[in-house]
Amino acid sequence: MDKIVVLIATRNEEEAVIIAKILVEERLAACVNIMPSVRSVYRWKGKVTDDLECMMVVKTAAPNFQMLEARVLELHSYELPEIVALPIVSGYEPYLAWMEESTLLG
Repeated sequence: MDKIVVLIATRNEEEAVIIAKILVEERLAACVNIMPSVRSVYRWKGKVTDDLECMMVVKTAAPNFQMLEARVLELHSYELPEIVALPIVSGYEPYLAWMEESTLLG
């Protein structure tokens, strides 16, 4: 089973914790790391914006991505949330096996 890391920026830590707990409880993620303060500089609606956000680092199985994305879109407060998946090309095998076991649906 292919594994991925999904990056999701949120408005604040409280929102990240709510989303993280739901993703793990529903087995859409094996683990979510929450970095409570990242500074994001980006262009939005014609203006350069400089905001403090929270970054979620979600570890999951690639087949879960569409369901994870849909669930995040239901829960997220942003009009256009960052939901970006990156492949895990290698890792500590026991950890990767735990990820797979933790995200098996059904």
